[in-house]
Amino acid sequence: MNQELANMIDHTLLKADATKEQVEKLCQEAKEYNFASVCVNPTWVKTCADLLKDSESVKVCTVIGFPLGATTPEVKAFETANAIENGATEVDMVINIGALKDGDDELVERDIRAVVDAAKGKALTKVIIETSLLNDEEKERACKLAVAAGTDYVKTSTGFSTGGATIEDIALMRKTVGPEIGVKASGGVRDTEGARAMVEAGATRIGASAGIAIVKGLESNSDY
Repeated sequence: MNQELANMIDHTLLKADATKEQVEKLCQEAKEYNFASVCVNPTWVKTCADLLKDSESVKVCTVIGFPLGATTPEVKAFETANAIENGATEVDMVINIGALKDGDDELVERDIRAVVDAAKGKALTKVIIETSLLNDEEKERACKLAVAAGTDYVKTSTGFSTGGATIEDIALMRKTVGPEIGVKASGGVRDTEGARAMVEAGATRIGASAGIAIVKGLESNSDY
């Protein structure tokens, strides 16, 4: 097993039809393989926090404004505070993608900052820019706005749009944010080779539902 990769993986279950049994299994797997976190929808945060309370290393990650990013900054801030209250220690928020494409950088930064401020001192913040919907100029602008707003990470994708992480996007994001900000590759990372390629390009975290396949050198047909 590749423990170095395991420690970088957010073990992910974000499907709408996820059941409690599946979430319990996710947490057990995360403890067994020592993944960085479990990443679940907000409704499952308290369940995961309870299941992982004895784990010193596996964090509880959730998603905010997911998957469209089209709620208001105030709603995202409330969602963040609520998730943290329920036990989340990492939050992955989706930017207002339409505002970015409109060139409304003020709204995009305010949107991100609402989540960063709500999480400050309590949870790590990752900003999902949804690379498959953006051109390179928009990706760079989104990353710069995320850094300006104080994020800890930038992240490629929700896994629910038209595409996931690519080597090129990870390299572009790393170049844009510099060495101090984390970069998370998510969507379509299914095997060890793919995960290693993302890390070599600059990723410091991998979001995947195929975490076990990745660390065991297998291959998964999972979409996320």
